[in-house]
Amino acid sequence: MAAPHYRPGCSRQVWICVLLGALWEIRAETIRYSVLEELDKGSFVGNIAKDLGLEPRELAERGVRIVSRGRTQLFALNTRSGSLVTAGRIDREELCDRSLKCVANLEILLEDKVKIFGVEVEIIDVNDNSPSFETEEREIKVAESENPGTRFPLPEAFDPDVGVNSLQGYQLNANSHFSLDVQSGADGIKYPELVLERSLDREEEAVHHLVLTASDGGNPVRSGTARIHVKLIDTNDNAPIFGQSEYHVSVRENVPVGTRLLTVKATDPDEGANGEVTYSFRKVREKISQLFQLNSLTGDIAILGDLDYEDSGFYDIDVEAHDGPGLRARSKVLVTVLDVNDNAPEVTVTSLTSSIQETSSPGTVIALFNVHDGDSGENGLVTCSVPDNLPFTLEKTYGNYYRLLTHGTLDREEVSEYNITVTATDQGTPPLSTETRISLQVLDINDNPPTFAHASYSAYIPENNPRGASFFSLTAQDPDSGENARVTYSLAEDTLQGTPLSSYISINSDTGVLYALHSFDYEQFRNLQLQVTASDSGDPPLSSNVSLSLFVLDQNDNAPEILYPAFPTDGSTGVELAPRSAEPGYLVTKVVAVDRDSGQNAWLSYRLLKASEPGLFAVGVHTGEVRTARALQDRDALKQSLVVAVQDHGQPPLSATVTLTVAVADSIPDVLADLGSIKTPADPDNSGLTLYLVVAVAAVSCVFLAFVIVLLALRLRRWHTSRLLQASGSGLTAVSASHFVGVDGVRAFLQTYSHEVSLTADSRKSHLIFPQPNYADTLIRAESCEKSEPLLITQDLLETKGDPNQQAPPNTDWRFSQAQRPGTSGSQNGDETGTWPNNQFDTEMLQAMILASASEAADGSSTLGGGAGTMGLSARYGPQFTLQHVPDYRQNVYIPGSNATLTNAAGKRDGKAPAGGNGNKKKSGKKEKK
Repeated sequence: MAAPHYRPGCSRQVWICVLLGALWEIRAETIRYSVLEELDKGSFVGNIAKDLGLEPRELAERGVRIVSRGRTQLFALNTRSGSLVTAGRIDREELCDRSLKCVANLEILLEDKVKIFGVEVEIIDVNDNSPSFETEEREIKVAESENPGTRFPLPEAFDPDVGVNSLQGYQLNANSHFSLDVQSGADGIKYPELVLERSLDREEEAVHHLVLTASDGGNPVRSGTARIHVKLIDTNDNAPIFGQSEYHVSVRENVPVGTRLLTVKATDPDEGANGEVTYSFRKVREKISQLFQLNSLTGDIAILGDLDYEDSGFYDIDVEAHDGPGLRARSKVLVTVLDVNDNAPEVTVTSLTSSIQETSSPGTVIALFNVHDGDSGENGLVTCSVPDNLPFTLEKTYGNYYRLLTHGTLDREEVSEYNITVTATDQGTPPLSTETRISLQVLDINDNPPTFAHASYSAYIPENNPRGASFFSLTAQDPDSGENARVTYSLAEDTLQGTPLSSYISINSDTGVLYALHSFDYEQFRNLQLQVTASDSGDPPLSSNVSLSLFVLDQNDNAPEILYPAFPTDGSTGVELAPRSAEPGYLVTKVVAVDRDSGQNAWLSYRLLKASEPGLFAVGVHTGEVRTARALQDRDALKQSLVVAVQDHGQPPLSATVTLTVAVADSIPDVLADLGSIKTPADPDNSGLTLYLVVAVAAVSCVFLAFVIVLLALRLRRWHTSRLLQASGSGLTAVSASHFVGVDGVRAFLQTYSHEVSLTADSRKSHLIFPQPNYADTLIRAESCEKSEPLLITQDLLETKGDPNQQAPPNTDWRFSQAQRPGTSGSQNGDETGTWPNNQFDTEMLQAMILASASEAADGSSTLGGGAGTMGLSARYGPQFTLQHVPDYRQNVYIPGSNATLTNAAGKRDGKAPAGGNGNKKKSGKKEKK
């Protein structure tokens, strides 16, 4: 019989069954332990070696190990002891939450037998957690009007422990208003509730603080707390209440606007809008609302307007306080106004006099006034006063009336108007005062004459002034007023050279300005004495006088007059002689000139303007001496022509020129022999010019002749009329001085001026000699020589009448040094660098020294030789310069450094010799040239 066939599938199934059986056997072998939670790491759980039937050392040999996966290893094997220990701290609540039984499962593998053992470790709960609330504080709002018995839920506590270790109950702290009631739910959870036991009052206690305690059943017992705040919600069950039923306050009337007076305060125990208090005036009057202001929120009462004690001294103010819902309270504020000295006295003038005469007697009433002060007490007591330095006083009459009186004599010239200040002062602290000004005019009377600032005045006017020109102004002051101070001016009646002074000087009666009615001539007279009267227009009028000295100032109105050489009158050539043997510095001739001005206007200087031979001759600047500058030579021409200019030092300067012809020869016959050979070169231009000049002179002469004939006729007629008046005894007093001025001027003109035209003997052309003054007639016959000017003062009048205002003569003690003395012809060499005189009188003396050259010929004292009348030259030159060409200045000339004192022409003719004396003798007297 054959064997059965093998099937692999069947063997595999057999092995699976065997394995499953083995696993089932292993599964059925479970080891159980229990351990408390929260043990330290390595704590003993159970003896696993013993329970497996192994020795501890066999655990490692047989490969025993824990094969649990998927969770954190809670346990470990201790191979040395064979125990199962904790691998770390075990927290049951974390591992099993709130389960009543907490078991940890693990498997132990025996590798050698490939056998698994199951291990169950029960984690036993310990009371390691206290009950806790979700929030430690809880607020519950309760209306204070809630009824007793009302319940309010409270928060629950939580305890993760289980069994008796979990939450067991709640407790509430003791209080008089609330109790605790714990309710258990269907799930076994306990819910605490707060029960209101009695009525609440928020004003008594606004918040109730409670403590809720939850505890478990562990040993020891653990608990947790929660603070419960029961906040009462307010209801408006209280009205505001003022702290005082009446407020009293005192305030000074001058307190500034805006000052806080006081603060009213009302309280309301309610909360929120129920306790918000606002303030307002109750039954407020318009006056109160204008003076006081109430802050509705703070209750501050402040000053809104100016308080015035005089208006009202007391105020009663009703104040009301109310909360939000409308409960109200009332109070009063009593304000007392204190008086301060805030009112100055008032002065009311009831009667007033605005003016008073300066002669009024003391005690005259000026004003009546009343004084009032609105303050009270001492603040209203008033006293009045006026300044002590015024001539017024106050007198108290009925009540508060005062009178203002004069206290002394008034003088309008000292004070013309008084501003009287009346001061009214009260007795307050500080005192207040009021000043009232009263204006008082002092009426004038004519008790003061006009007065001048000075006792005498001096005025100056330049000569040749225009007629009608003002030259001075006088002002007199009269301290009076109005017509009493209106001053008029006048000149005292006087005569000047027989003519009323009013024809020379006039004065403006209103302004005091003096005017010159004529043109003055310094050479005629030099000063006038006037008396001016100032009169006011008062009743009666008062007046005063003052003297005025009028000095005529010299002007440069006279050109220098050349006395020598003069223009020839006898047809001679007027040739000067210079010998060829003359050395340098030889005196050829001397130009003599005078200037009728004075001071600097009469200082003369000479210069050589033109010479036919330049460098041959020189002219002394101050002496006028013509001298040779070098030795004469044979080649020098016989005839030398020189033009010498004489110029003064006025502003502007005036000058004159003279032409000198100098013949160079050793003797007179040589000169006469050579004159015929001197030819004048023909010059057609000069010929034509001479013709025109001759025609012009002829025409002027004809017109002048006709004019002279008319003036002579008028003169004869006036002379005939004056003869008739003298015969009738009427005199000349009724005839105006201006009627004679013209005639005298014509006579002076006729006696002073003449025309001369001559032709030289040896000249082919005519030479015109311009009109020159006839000084012989002018100076010798002084009584007939008068200037045709509006102001005429003759020397005879001055000698007979005299001039009390004549300036004092200069100091006669003056001398020139030898170097400074401008000498006469040949007296000494002139000093070209000599010093000019420094004043008017020295200049006149210098003029006198220059005139000495002309006087030497008349006195026979010339040092150049020659007879009388030849200016110190030889007699053969007599026709060139005779005494008739020299004006007779000796009547007022003194020669410094000379022993000759010149006399007048009449004395000379009488044969009186000049007095001798030392050359340095002082001048004993000098008549001033007019």
